[in-house]
Amino acid sequence: MPALRPALLAAVVSLPVLGPVTAHADEVVVFAAASMKNALDAVAADFTAVTGHTVTISYAGSNALAKQIIEGAPADIFVSAAVNWMDEVEKAGLVADGQREDLLGNKLVLIAHGAGAAPVEIGPGFDLAGLLGQEKLAMALVDSVPAGQYGKAALENLGVWSAVESSVAQSDNVRAALALVSTGEAPYGIVYATDAAADPNVSVVGTFPADSYPAIVYPAAVLTGAADEADIAFYKALSGDAADAIFAAEGFSILN
Repeated sequence: MPALRPALLAAVVSLPVLGPVTAHADEVVVFAAASMKNALDAVAADFTAVTGHTVTISYAGSNALAKQIIEGAPADIFVSAAVNWMDEVEKAGLVADGQREDLLGNKLVLIAHGAGAAPVEIGPGFDLAGLLGQEKLAMALVDSVPAGQYGKAALENLGVWSAVESSVAQSDNVRAALALVSTGEAPYGIVYATDAAADPNVSVVGTFPADSYPAIVYPAAVLTGAADEADIAFYKALSGDAADAIFAAEGFSILN
């Protein structure tokens, strides 16, 4: 077993709701944006090693997860890749009082298949259509999945959406869009910087200007269905120093 991160151990055992590590293990059910998988898996593994509590995580597009929660899916914690989908869950009365915070930020990048692809200067009117030729641009669903919504907004603001709209291959979530580029089914795609960093089969060829799309914010919240102290402990651990270090190493910006 790998050595436990000392900071995580200190953070978890110091939580007033936990006290000493308990003999009784509970399950924490988390619904999280697909783009969080690598980092959140690491945070959850450390939490389980320290506390003995099981963390079960379902990853998908934030839109799909929010709809499942609203329809009654059993979850204790929700981490969305966009504020609007967390807002929908809160409007449905499913966010516990005072148990929501903006956790992380991210950036939007253009990726290409393979390593060492030529860089692309991204700016108003850049020739993305010419770059694609007859090929496809991989994106998450542009009308519902946050990564797709951010990407469409960026392309619209830069004046190139209409030229590439018919060339977009849409996927259910950002990791599925990443996979299309990773396998070479699409030569280019728009994903988060953290997704690109997680896949050695793609290269970042350009970063979208921060003012070309709404700020990417990942809110986290405890849901009203959460039933035990383990849920609150994991929620608090998400904004602890050890988790911050993991998220930062994966390329997220820390907002808490």
